[in-house]
Amino acid sequence: MGLFDLEKHFAFYGSYHHNPVNIFIHTIFVWPIFFTALILCYFTPPLFTSPEILFLGRPLIFNFGFLLTVIYGLFYIGLDYKAGSLGALICSGCWVFASFLASHLGFSLAWKVVLAAQIICWTAQFIGHGVFEKRAPALLDNLVQAFLMAPFFVLLEVLMLLHYEPYPGFHKAVEARIEALIQEWKDKNKKKAF
Repeated sequence: MGLFDLEKHFAFYGSYHHNPVNIFIHTIFVWPIFFTALILCYFTPPLFTSPEILFLGRPLIFNFGFLLTVIYGLFYIGLDYKAGSLGALICSGCWVFASFLASHLGFSLAWKVVLAAQIICWTAQFIGHGVFEKRAPALLDNLVQAFLMAPFFVLLEVLMLLHYEPYPGFHKAVEARIEALIQEWKDKNKKKAF
């Protein structure tokens, strides 16, 4: 249950993203980080041989980008079937369109586009944490969880604005956990100050 404990994961990530401006910044910039990472992954070797599958005349390669997409998608479905299925569908769409774009651009241009996008997206997020959240990003405390949860956290935040809840009482329960984690962090910082 721990691996797929949505409340626990969401509260952990939410405790680092509680400021509305920081949440907005992440909403805009998290999925482009995932998408552009998949562009670079297009240039990794295939994991297995398969018949050629084309999307708009460009080949889809079952490589590290595909594996990453499957891992993210299955994890999200394990967290919450409804929102997770939407997340898996978005991940799959990102992989398909990233593959198309990477094939179209070629490696020499793709890595430059990815580098520019990653710098912009990461800079915006660090500004969100430093200026608005006034707390270091979650990736400094749990790199894997932060990278894996970030796109789903953003998706769930948007869905919750539309009154979606994975189950009745989720929002209230997770807000209480987030407040407790933030208070724990504040108490720990007060002790460090003395």
